[in-house]
Amino acid sequence: MINLSDIINVLPHMKSGDSLIAALEILPEYNPESRNTDTSVRLMMLSDLYRIYIPSQMSLEIYSKLYLALLRSMQKKGTKLAVQQQNQNYRAIVQQEYSGIMGGSDSFTIIGTSGIGKSSAISRAIKLITENRVIEAENPYTHIIPCIIVQCPFDSSVKGLLLEVLRKVDEVLDSKYYQNALRARATTDMLIGSVSQVALNHIGMLVVDEIQNVANSKNGKSLIGALTQLINNSGISICMVGTPESSRFFESAMQLARRSVGLQYTTMSNDNYFQNFCKVMFQYQYVQKRTEITDGIIAWLYEHSAGITSVVVALLHDAQEIAILNGKEILNLDSLNEAYQQRLSLLHGYIQPSVSVGKQTTKIKKKAIVHTAENETLDDRVSIADLVAKAKNENMDIVQLLKSNMPVVEVAV
Repeated sequence: MINLSDIINVLPHMKSGDSLIAALEILPEYNPESRNTDTSVRLMMLSDLYRIYIPSQMSLEIYSKLYLALLRSMQKKGTKLAVQQQNQNYRAIVQQEYSGIMGGSDSFTIIGTSGIGKSSAISRAIKLITENRVIEAENPYTHIIPCIIVQCPFDSSVKGLLLEVLRKVDEVLDSKYYQNALRARATTDMLIGSVSQVALNHIGMLVVDEIQNVANSKNGKSLIGALTQLINNSGISICMVGTPESSRFFESAMQLARRSVGLQYTTMSNDNYFQNFCKVMFQYQYVQKRTEITDGIIAWLYEHSAGITSVVVALLHDAQEIAILNGKEILNLDSLNEAYQQRLSLLHGYIQPSVSVGKQTTKIKKKAIVHTAENETLDDRVSIADLVAKAKNENMDIVQLLKSNMPVVEVAV
């Protein structure tokens, strides 16, 4: 065991470059002979496609961001300021006046399009950073969980989130914080004090996933306010993870934007990483007739996945599953097309938004009337405003004047 003040020394050394890529990568063992095994065995082996992890630039950036955030948080454990903050948190629990003297450690966002691998990258990074699930320290004796991951409640309930943090801590430490909070019927203010105390003593970093739920809830700003208070009262780092929908929420106010500076990602381009990703995934074939990936298949995968890696994995998995079940036993464009049409129909509108899908619910627009003089260029056209002025000055019928100067052409709008 170590002293609490020296706790940062037990964290694994920060990796970088090729050693980081090698540590993050997951490539399940593949035996080409498995293509000749029973159908049921091959169908089960197909799930290996979902275990593959090929680190991208996003993975490396997320690892670095989380590692440094945890380091900053751990540095505050066992300090004189931390002891003073414990006293203040106790005052909050018993509903007395208190203050956050610890100061915020760090809060940031990781925002990216759904399906590009944010959660997988965070999971891999945390597993690498926190080799020990629980760190045991003495003087004072305590257990610290390097990272807790919770999901933002769909209704952005402050109380719901705080109770979930306590429940997650209880899962790891076999403590009774959650039960005690329920038994005491703790108010939200009491819970913030209680969770701050627990975080100060037992949590290194808190990751709140699905943070986009705050964007569509009236409780959104209250929940972010509670997280800010938690940062100030515990000194831990808080990482908020969500889709681009949450960006608009954080940009709506200065105090929110200041708390949400971080990493942002969109769907990837058809670059070297995407092509290499497809080539590695394509090697895991469990159909009897093996095929090689071509540039055409890579282009097709990009076009039918919109650069979202999770869709690529789903296409390759389902195409093989369909090919095994229907007896064709080959992974090619035909089986991929079949998987796209049969299994991914609900995603068509998102992958190819320019193609209309489903029933037309809007009314058909009427054709607009555009007047142009025949055989004239744009600059030679008669100004309608001039014609109106002329009709007014000379007391002429504007309709007849328009007809005589401009033929009618129908244009759909």
